[in-house]
Amino acid sequence: MASISIIGLGNMAKVLGDRAVAGGNTVEFVGRDTDKASTLARTVGGGSTAVSMDAAPSGDIVILAVPWQNAVPVVQQYGTALDGKIIIDISNTFDLSDYGGRHVAAETSVAQEIAEVTGDSTEVFKAFNTIFGAVLSRNEQLDALFAGNEGPAKDVVTSFIESLGLRAVYAGPLVMARVLEETGLLVMGLGRWGEKNYDFSLAVRRGTDV
Repeated sequence: MASISIIGLGNMAKVLGDRAVAGGNTVEFVGRDTDKASTLARTVGGGSTAVSMDAAPSGDIVILAVPWQNAVPVVQQYGTALDGKIIIDISNTFDLSDYGGRHVAAETSVAQEIAEVTGDSTEVFKAFNTIFGAVLSRNEQLDALFAGNEGPAKDVVTSFIESLGLRAVYAGPLVMARVLEETGLLVMGLGRWGEKNYDFSLAVRRGTDV
């Protein structure tokens, strides 16, 4: 299993921490509010630890569970301390008040912007942004769409996703992260106007599933 650092202390951080611990991974929570981080680590249990934002993340996989506008600054804060690590960006980039589209340029994504400020040895992936936290919190096998470049890091991310009890569905290289961000917007639109609830997830049907 993997060592995981989750930067952020919100609902998605807890949900991913819960599933990561259940899957046998070690989890470290990183946040500006050290008391809240410690409380979250105790709640998740499984030997989870907590550190302040002043400490560099120790995990081999670093999950950015922060608002999209904070993702690049957080990565820049740590600089070379993230060299050789795998970063997973889970953010969505739209305004919940008006669903007016992503707040990044159409030809890029937050994950790609993160990759631009990291060293060559750091691999960046997009994942988990198309699954509602409330759905992810249930012990169900769901399809987790992810994007990132081919190579050994992709295999590590696939294994990590599968350790969470999810089915890893590869959407392609990192350029596809912008499509996953659009998919996150689609899912929110379906919840608000189509399904009129957020108790669902996207799934990929394969021939063997029919």
